Amino acid sequence: MNPNDDITTRLRQALLLEGHPGAQGVLEPLRDKGLAHDHVRLVGSGLLARIPKQSQMDLGAADNLAYQMACFDRAAAGGHTPALRGRLPPSQALPRGALLVQEIVGRPAQLPADLAAIAEALASLHRLPLPKPAQRAPLLDAPDPLRALVDEIAAQARCLAPAGLEPRVARTIDTEWQRLQSLADRAERPARRLIAFDGHPGNFIVQADGRAMLVDLEKCRYGYPGLDLAHATLYTSTTWDLETRAELTPAQVLAFHGAWARAVGAQADEARAWHLPLRRAMWLWSVTWCAKWRVTSGAPARGTSHGEDWSGERSEAALVAHVRERVDHYLSLAGVSRVRDEFATLEHLMGAA
Repeated sequence: MNPNDDITTRLRQALLLEGHPGAQGVLEPLRDKGLAHDHVRLVGSGLLARIPKQSQMDLGAADNLAYQMACFDRAAAGGHTPALRGRLPPSQALPRGALLVQEIVGRPAQLPADLAAIAEALASLHRLPLPKPAQRAPLLDAPDPLRALVDEIAAQARCLAPAGLEPRVARTIDTEWQRLQSLADRAERPARRLIAFDGHPGNFIVQADGRAMLVDLEKCRYGYPGLDLAHATLYTSTTWDLETRAELTPAQVLAFHGAWARAVGAQADEARAWHLPLRRAMWLWSVTWCAKWRVTSGAPARGTSHGEDWSGERSEAALVAHVRERVDHYLSLAGVSRVRDEFATLEHLMGAA
C-alpha cells in the first residue's frame, strides 16, 4: 500500500469517528519532509492534520497530543503561529492521534532576506509574559534550564562513540562539551521565556504580507531565547532543509541578533552576553542528536505505544537519505570545522562590539 494512501485512509476513519465534516472532503497528503509528523491537507477547509509518527519528547500518545496542544495555545498570543482548531484522540485508525491546525499559506523562508521576519516571529514568543510556575505545565520548565540542557546533551552524547567519529571531530566536540560544563557550573543565568526550541528556518512559512509563521511547535519549553536565535541561524540549521538552504556569514548572524533585539526591546541587553555561549550549546545539542540519529535510525520501528522512535522505517526513503547525508556532513571534519571557525569569528566580532 502506498504510504500516502494509507495515511489518508486512516485519517478519514479518525475524522468519521469524531463526526468531523472533513471526513467527507478531499484529503491531500503533503510531501514527507519531517521525521516527527505526517501532514495532510483537508482541502477547502483551511485545516491541516498533524499526525505524529513518534514523539520527540518521548511521550505516550495522549500526553504527546496534550503537550503539542499546550505549545500551540501558549504561542498563539504572539500572532506568528497557526491556530489550533481541533484534536483527534488516539484510536485504532490513528494510534497517536492528530491535531487539526490552521493551514498557513505562503512560501518557504529565503535566507538571508527573511532573517528579520524570522527574528520577529521568535521575538513574538520571547515577548510573552512568563506565566507563574504553577501555570507552566505541561511544558518543560526545569528548575535550572541550562543544567537540564547539559543533561539532555549528555544523554545524546552516549551515541558519540558508537557513531564512529573522526578523532579530530571527537576532540572538537569534547572541547565544546567541557566549555559548556564550565558555563553551567557558574551561578549566572539568563532570563527564561517561552521558546520554540525547534526554530530552524525550514519550520517557517512566510505569508504574502511578509510575516514569518512558525508552524512546528512540538518542542516548546520555558528556557533561554538565545537557544532559539542559535537554532535559527546555525550552519546545522540553515543547511538542513533543501527549500531554505543557505550559509550565513557572521555579519548576517549579527544582523539577525540586531533585528531580534529591536523586536524584543529591553530584555535584549541582558541576553546579549549569552548569545555565543548558547549558540555553542545549541550546536552541541544538534551534533549529539546527529550521532543519536546515526546510531538509532537503522533499528526497526517500535510499537505505536512507544514515544520516541527515530527508525528510518517511519519516513519515506528520500527523506531518510537526505537526513543521512546531512548528518554525515555535520559529523564530518569539514562540517565541524565550519562551525568552529564561525564561533571564533563571532567571538572576535562580538568582543569588538
